[in-house]
Amino acid sequence: MSNMEAVVYCTLLLFVIGTVNIFSASFVEAGQTMHDSYFYLKRHVMMFGFGIVAMIIMSRIDYKRLKGLIPILMLVTIGLLLAVHFSGIRINGATRWIYIGFQFQPSELAKLTCLMITARYLGTVIDYGRRVTLLSVPFYMTLFIAAIVFKQPDMGTAVIIIGICLMLYMIAGLPKQQLFILLGGGGILVIYASLTAAYRAERIAAWLNPWAYQQGIGYQSVQGLLAIGSGGFFGAGLGMGSSKFYYLPEGHTDFAFAVLCQEMGFIGAMLVFFLMAMFAFYGVKIALKAPDGFGKMLAMGTVVLIVGQTIINIGMVSGLLPVVGVPLPFISFGGTALIINLMAIGILLNVGRQGIDSVPGETPSRPDTSRNTRLKQARQARTLNRIK
Repeated sequence: MSNMEAVVYCTLLLFVIGTVNIFSASFVEAGQTMHDSYFYLKRHVMMFGFGIVAMIIMSRIDYKRLKGLIPILMLVTIGLLLAVHFSGIRINGATRWIYIGFQFQPSELAKLTCLMITARYLGTVIDYGRRVTLLSVPFYMTLFIAAIVFKQPDMGTAVIIIGICLMLYMIAGLPKQQLFILLGGGGILVIYASLTAAYRAERIAAWLNPWAYQQGIGYQSVQGLLAIGSGGFFGAGLGMGSSKFYYLPEGHTDFAFAVLCQEMGFIGAMLVFFLMAMFAFYGVKIALKAPDGFGKMLAMGTVVLIVGQTIINIGMVSGLLPVVGVPLPFISFGGTALIINLMAIGILLNVGRQGIDSVPGETPSRPDTSRNTRLKQARQARTLNRIK
């Protein structure tokens, strides 16, 4: 089984598990509020269809051509993020969506955009052996985009955007001095951002002791922990969990993992962990075989994007991290997030196709170049024959 096939199989299996879980977690709410128990299931499958088309397209276009499209993508992303502030849709106290024929969340696109901006810069740095530094335009642009997202407000997505960028800088070889300064400054900024808004400070307090706030802001965290704990080893069975009966808010979105643990138990949770670990393993292998620095950074960025959100979501649901509203890739319901994640995987597969015959540390052979060389040699041979 090739690296690319392994990535595709892991993605499809995660989608199947997520689809079953989303239907089980949402059919009660969908039936009572939308008068259609299959409402969220149908939308999830429809968005998966759009995402698969996007994934196939991105896997077929040579990823090197994306370099020229990155400035346009950046302007479109910034434009959509700014449009959210003027004509966005407000849901649960946050304005993060815009209607463009369907509800679209530009901050999800911002994750992929910043990944590509950073990969383009670091790829050139790697190829030419230059020194990696945070004092660069891509890092400043990432901070600017993250600041717009932060104002929606969406601190969780803003942290992910910056986190993806910084992880790629560290993978590329960020100097230790800048790394220490970054960690110190980042810690101060996170503390400042957490304490300057009352609802963020309350979330931190509820994270440290959710049981003291179980009738208020800590209610969701407590219900998530109860759902996970009640699943046991084998779970209550598909459709048999009680959390869906309005006990657990956002049970089919941010807290979908809690419902999965309740109904599929420890076995189901371990299966998700295993598939994510396999995705990361084969994704890194693709990155190591990439023919250039840009491909390496794109592939590593995709792994960081998917696995990083997985770690944050599971940490959030299990109480190890504060509740920040980050969905679990392929397991949580979310149209825009699903499409963007599949697009990123399409880019990962594209890198895999380009580097499939390469060896780490070497540049793979180019069929067109070798053909041109043979034609040149043939012309030279004909010229020598005429001279003779």
